Amino acid sequence: MARAKTVAIIGAGPVGLAAAAHALEGGLTPIVLEAGPEAAHAVRQWQHVQLFSPWRYNIDTAAARLLAATGWNSPDPEVYPTGRELIEFYLAPLATRSALREFIRTSHRVTAISRVGFDKAKSKGRAGAAFEIRTRNGKGDAALQADAVIDVSGTWFSPNPAGSNGLPALGETEHAGRITYGMPDVLQAQRSRYGGRTVAVLGAGHSAIGTLIDLATLAEDAAGTQAIWLLRSDDPAKAFGGGSADQLAARGELGMAFAALVRSGRIRVETGFHVSRIADDGGQLSIIAVGDRSVSADELIVATGFRPDLSLLSELRLRLDPAIEAPVALAPLIDPNEHSCGTVRPHGARELAQADEPGLYVAGMKSYGRAPTFLMTTGYEQVRSITADIAGDKAAANRVELKLPETGVCTRGGLESIAALSGCCGGPAPSGVDTCCADDAKETTKAKAAGRTGCGCS
Repeated sequence: MARAKTVAIIGAGPVGLAAAAHALEGGLTPIVLEAGPEAAHAVRQWQHVQLFSPWRYNIDTAAARLLAATGWNSPDPEVYPTGRELIEFYLAPLATRSALREFIRTSHRVTAISRVGFDKAKSKGRAGAAFEIRTRNGKGDAALQADAVIDVSGTWFSPNPAGSNGLPALGETEHAGRITYGMPDVLQAQRSRYGGRTVAVLGAGHSAIGTLIDLATLAEDAAGTQAIWLLRSDDPAKAFGGGSADQLAARGELGMAFAALVRSGRIRVETGFHVSRIADDGGQLSIIAVGDRSVSADELIVATGFRPDLSLLSELRLRLDPAIEAPVALAPLIDPNEHSCGTVRPHGARELAQADEPGLYVAGMKSYGRAPTFLMTTGYEQVRSITADIAGDKAAANRVELKLPETGVCTRGGLESIAALSGCCGGPAPSGVDTCCADDAKETTKAKAAGRTGCGCS
């Protein structure tokens, strides 16, 4: 009887655990290597955050089948979980109570991957050699072998720096003690750090918006709390999202709530702000943009996205897009310079495989490189296709089906959508909008052309 192929899965987050579940169903032997002390270590860093997608988009089908065998009850598919609930009601049971528990190795940080007996330069016979995965745990360095590797280690622990040129701003490292990356828990765990302070938030994505909303909420109880929104774009309205047009209601509601806060003046806005330097200003941070415009704050939260850590793959032959750092076949589908809707054509093993390194796949958030708007359901379909490919079921691997919710933010101009989100019709124009309709009942030519009813901005 042929030996089952062994698949090393780097990361025990939602997509990594899904990969292991699909591997088991496909007759493969998964080895899940998690750097943290528990599965879903990265999710635990943002467990205070509510997801934009309901449970029906966040539970993998193969994982659900494994859980069903344990007597698990699936959450209400239309409810929006927090990261904490995602762990408690799904990821923790999957990792500790299902058949996957025998295949997960926590506190195993992958430091490097190569081929047994082959360095990066050696070609002849390379494809037939097993992968060698080096790990580090509390007992020191170790090595294991696998027939295939799926890197789903994510990007959470590799945030982009504040500098607008992709490099850390001058002085960023020096002042690291007053700079946080990602989406800190400003309302609870880090309330004392941010309450009563002037806090600048750099970024225009969902993490930045959510943090700014939380700071505005904190200001209601902690006098002296002031939020400053620093964004590189000249048009803040791009961050307001799709409102009621967004099929992920929580995401649309976030944009509407944020637009209202901006309109009310509770959040100070600095547009066209390209950070170049960070310095001390009498005990405060002086955040300095190109052209020497500056903002003073007590704290800086950098929410400018993430990038993949490719160091552990440096001894392998990778084909990545030079700009997006995503697999070359996937990059054109997700390039943020071209795509604004957060949707992507269905894709799987064919787009994610590495042609020069058979058996290696980069999946999950890491497969998107520096591109944003990744959804867990995308990752689940990726790894279903990949594990089928590894198992030799090419028909299943190529039969990729992915239906993502509409974001409602596909237009780039968007003045009419800004009006709808901010409630400017009949009221003052928000930042980034020159004029609003004077009458809620007025319907402009532009609104009609966009297929909308009600007020629109001319």
